[in-house]
Amino acid sequence: MIEYDPHKWLSHFFDIRGSLVREISGRVSLCVAWGAAVVAFHNYVAPVSMPIQLHTLMGLALSLLLVFRTSSSYDRFWEGRKLWGGIVNETRNLVRSASTYLKADPEVVARLTRWTAAFPWAVMHSLRATEVLGPQITELPLAEAQEAIDAQHPALAVAGSMSGCLREARERGLISDIMLTSMDQNIQLLVDYLGSCERIRKTPMPFAYAVHLRRALVLYCFTLPFAMVETFGWTTIVDVLVIAYTFFGIEEIGVEIEDPFGYDANDLPLEDICEAIHRNVYAQAGIEKLNHESA
Repeated sequence: MIEYDPHKWLSHFFDIRGSLVREISGRVSLCVAWGAAVVAFHNYVAPVSMPIQLHTLMGLALSLLLVFRTSSSYDRFWEGRKLWGGIVNETRNLVRSASTYLKADPEVVARLTRWTAAFPWAVMHSLRATEVLGPQITELPLAEAQEAIDAQHPALAVAGSMSGCLREARERGLISDIMLTSMDQNIQLLVDYLGSCERIRKTPMPFAYAVHLRRALVLYCFTLPFAMVETFGWTTIVDVLVIAYTFFGIEEIGVEIEDPFGYDANDLPLEDICEAIHRNVYAQAGIEKLNHESA
């Protein structure tokens, strides 16, 4: 995700990265070249103008389709951000509880904290279809970490290891059944958030809607010069450039943000969120202090 100050126009007004100019430049350029060809044909060969009323009505319908497209995509983007906010909160709550109720056994707290810190990284890589647990993999037991990586679903395997730490604490009498159920509820919520993220990731916009919108966009932009050439003449080229840039840009924004878990410039900063969780839970558990004392 690109950080910027919304109050400073000039600081980002001419930015290319993240603005989707590169993504739509080919389509827009083709529309402009076609518009220039239509104007030249109209002026030097034969009139090819058509009434503008059709495009006025079609432009209204197309605008509504684009609004729905971007609104639906932003809903998915914002829901994804809320889910990751939930992951942040539940990892903190779990380690906070563990640091309080399991302080009699710092080793169990440290092991649970390390697996908890690994969970968001595992979720991120699961959503991106990469088989990694994150940079803190060296802090986990090698055999158990490799077993999680080789599992059918690494993120669920990590969650299972977290529950295993709680089970071990209960068997040692460190926590009661009620406290075990309460703390395991945090893990259940983390798994729920994982499933919701997967729902967003694996459910794209309906194919028929995406195809119809793109066909309508192409039809509108490539027939637009015929509706404008009689009134605007050679300035039709500039008009087509502005309209095509606007419409194709809006559609591309929807495509960019409908899956917010990838590597695009406008996707969620998952690496930063995972790193923040890592730092937060380690600080809560005092693992660095524990390691220092152990050394």
